[in-house]
Amino acid sequence: MARKSINVFSLSFLDAMTCGFGAIILFFMIINANIDLRREAVLEDLASEVDRMELKVLTGRKNLVQLTDDLARLIEEWAVLRGLKDEIVIEIKDTEEEFSTATADTAAREEAIEQLRSELESLEEESERLSAASITPEDAGNRIRAFTGDGNRQYLTGLRMGGERVVILVDTSSSMLDRTIVNVIRRRNMPMEQKLQAPKWRQTVDTVDWLTTQIQPGTQIQIFAFNDTAWSLIEGSNGQWQTVTDGHLLEEAVELLRATAPDGPTSLHAAFAAMRPLDPKPDNIYLLVDGLPTMGEVAPNRAGVTGKERMGHFNRAIRGLPFNVPVNIILYAMEGDPQSAPSYWWLALNTGGSMMAPSEDWP
Repeated sequence: MARKSINVFSLSFLDAMTCGFGAIILFFMIINANIDLRREAVLEDLASEVDRMELKVLTGRKNLVQLTDDLARLIEEWAVLRGLKDEIVIEIKDTEEEFSTATADTAAREEAIEQLRSELESLEEESERLSAASITPEDAGNRIRAFTGDGNRQYLTGLRMGGERVVILVDTSSSMLDRTIVNVIRRRNMPMEQKLQAPKWRQTVDTVDWLTTQIQPGTQIQIFAFNDTAWSLIEGSNGQWQTVTDGHLLEEAVELLRATAPDGPTSLHAAFAAMRPLDPKPDNIYLLVDGLPTMGEVAPNRAGVTGKERMGHFNRAIRGLPFNVPVNIILYAMEGDPQSAPSYWWLALNTGGSMMAPSEDWP
């Protein structure tokens, strides 16, 4: 009997394999179903969490808006309070300043009252001194000359009068014809008689006349007129000291000046150079002038002069002044020369003299 062949792929094996594969598929289907359920549960949880987070975000935004509004309100209130604080600080400072001012005013008033009392006492003492030293008819006879002006007013000039050796320098340049440039140009083309009647020039001559009345007998004097050159108004003196014994010497000098018509430029160098030969040197100088010099030691080679050049002429000229001698300035201020007043004031201050700018009706 022939042996029966064995077939490994029998029907029983195939059944077993099919059942196993089916079981695996069933297992995976069960697992997949569980996964879907779990995924849906997780998704539901995540959705709930997202909703919860969105709610928190919305709540946070609402709170942020509220906080922003509160912050803006607080900032506004802080600004208002800061403004009120600044106003209060300013009011406090103003109050302190008013209090300090009131205190200072009170102290100043008291000081002013005391000063006025002191000045009143000084004036009373001065009045008594002047009354005691008033000129008697006998003393008046010691004056060599008298000056009679218009009216009966007396002026405190502040000029340092007196001295043993006195020099009077009188500017006779064309600018002494008037106080304005236009009128100077107009008057310098007039006849000599009209030049001599120019109000400014007549005032200058009257001032020299008044100064000579203050000269005491025994005083040595010299009077120089100057424009681009300088010359003595005391005839026959050769520019040397002349001792005053009576009024004739000074009267002749004043009358000679009264007959001199202003003309030409102004040279302070010439005026100061004229004093140089005087020996001994003067102890008091009177300078009658109306502005800064328009020329220096030599005549200019062109017409016109600038303000800077005039200051240069002035600064170089004053180097020729004798040392430690007071220079008293009588300034007849003229338009267009703003530096003249401070310059001559500085000269008077630094030499120990004084300066005055007389009114049109002085002396």
